[in-house]
Amino acid sequence: MLPTIGDVKAAAERIKGIAVRTPLIRNDALDAQTGAKVFVKAENLQRGGAFKMRGATNAIAALAPEVRARGVIAFSSGNHAIAVSTAAKRFGVGAVIVMPIDAPKIKLDTTRSLGAEVVTYDRVKESREEIGAKLSGDRGLAMIKPFDDPFVIAGQGTAGLEIGEEISPDIVFVPASGGGLSTGTALALPKARIFAVEPAEHNDIQRTLETGSIQRNAPGIRSICDGLLTEQMGELTYPIARARFERVVPVSDEAVLRAMKFAFRHLKLVLEPSGAASLAALLEGGVDVRGQTVAIIASGGNVDAETFVRALAV
Repeated sequence: MLPTIGDVKAAAERIKGIAVRTPLIRNDALDAQTGAKVFVKAENLQRGGAFKMRGATNAIAALAPEVRARGVIAFSSGNHAIAVSTAAKRFGVGAVIVMPIDAPKIKLDTTRSLGAEVVTYDRVKESREEIGAKLSGDRGLAMIKPFDDPFVIAGQGTAGLEIGEEISPDIVFVPASGGGLSTGTALALPKARIFAVEPAEHNDIQRTLETGSIQRNAPGIRSICDGLLTEQMGELTYPIARARFERVVPVSDEAVLRAMKFAFRHLKLVLEPSGAASLAALLEGGVDVRGQTVAIIASGGNVDAETFVRALAV
């Protein structure tokens, strides 16, 4: 069953006191460059460093106590891994996380430091879904999906709900991979125009909306936005996206690096590449936002030092 705005509001109550309410940031330089009134939802300041804490907490909290006690499992390139590990620790249960072997070191190290068991895989040759399903079955662990789960979608949507409690945005730029954050935000802000953002070469959402059926990305396509490299969007997120996304905005790695530098220089925010994708779309995506009230979701800040130095050098 598809989640509703009522589910988003229920999630907000469920995660209260665990996930934090992140600030909306204004900046004169950003307004001057775009001709709009821009608000940045700083989810890089969320517990765990990314918005994923919202959905993971809601999904784990919603489990029956006897199911939750057996432990949870998730697959993720990083931020969902950190969020599930953090939420599982908060509830006092074990977590197993299936992560690509080439995930950023900071995300692998952080996940392990939170007490989770990390199982690595080759994202080109192996299927994380198959590995996760087998471990879940063998150990009796509850699967916390990264996006295609109504409780996860509703939890991510609480970021949009918080935006709507402070402003009434005309346009929202939101990063989209599997679609949990972007469709949850769309549910929470039914009057806003939703612009989903994805890496230019990893454009399954754009192709999905153009063709009317869920499209997959070819294995091995890379981007600096490691958190946006899901093979395809979900069965639950697709119908919401089809109904609510006005447009998909592609961003290049170079534009993302420039956005990371802009965020550090002008907004005093440290963003990871995926977290800067929406800012890149606003600054370089060719969308006319003049005279509009715009919200962008800066979705995370878990960035390796080497990548951040690279961004500051562009």
